[in-house]
Amino acid sequence: MTSRRERLLQKIQQTGTGPKRSLGQNFLISDHVIDRILENAFDFGDSVFWSKAAAPSGLIEIGPGLGALTEGLVEGTKRRGLGFQVIELDRQFAENWRQAGVQVHEVDALQADWQALQLAPGTRLISNLPYQISSSLVIDRSVWPHGIGSMILMFQKEVAKRIAAKERSEDYGLLSVIAQLGWEIETVCEAGPQDFYPPPRVASRVLRFRRRSDAPEEKEFAAFLKFAKRAYAHRRKLLASNLSMGSESRLRLESILESMGFSKTVRAEELSPWQLLELAQKNGSL
Repeated sequence: MTSRRERLLQKIQQTGTGPKRSLGQNFLISDHVIDRILENAFDFGDSVFWSKAAAPSGLIEIGPGLGALTEGLVEGTKRRGLGFQVIELDRQFAENWRQAGVQVHEVDALQADWQALQLAPGTRLISNLPYQISSSLVIDRSVWPHGIGSMILMFQKEVAKRIAAKERSEDYGLLSVIAQLGWEIETVCEAGPQDFYPPPRVASRVLRFRRRSDAPEEKEFAAFLKFAKRAYAHRRKLLASNLSMGSESRLRLESILESMGFSKTVRAEELSPWQLLELAQKNGSL
């Protein structure tokens, strides 16, 4: 029996379809990594993590490409009576999946009108994300989930580390704050360059996300995103300097920080996501 690696490489040769650098395409060809993602897609992974999340109401995949994950997702959703759809920017791949009977949205995932997709609440998002869109997509779906209740996503390892980083660490920043306010996050598995075709120059990591029950509502979250961007506008500056809009504003911020147990010389990376949210609330920024 041939491995997925062999079948995918054969498919590349048969179709004459190579990965497009302009779209950040690196095709996943590792049986182990694919199996781990599919296990989690249908709750057969770590039951302790998924036990707090409702079973997915449907699945949506970004960038199915040649179908390393898609074939298993199609089979699994049909067997369980779940809806399945994909977002695919590559015209040839989009047409191939339409002909296979898959619902396709031929659009850039960052430009898609996610509200118009009308995803059922509790939809699970799956993707081996193109590296160049990963951070923006996580921030967008954190603030505006539009039906997404859980996610299994592949990232460049450095991005994955930033997503899960704790305050006061080197990797902690805006992406960490927004992702952790929206989701509970765990690692699924690692993936090396040899797990892709062509092999990238970086290592990768698969993370799973479960929507937090206490995540801010969309309107509040959107206002907080603007606040957090200002807080991290200049990492070396004091938090009060980044956020203040005049001497009176600065004095108020310093007073709030001191009431929270922080020095007025504190920097943004010293506050946890929830402490930064509390600061925004007390400052009347939400």
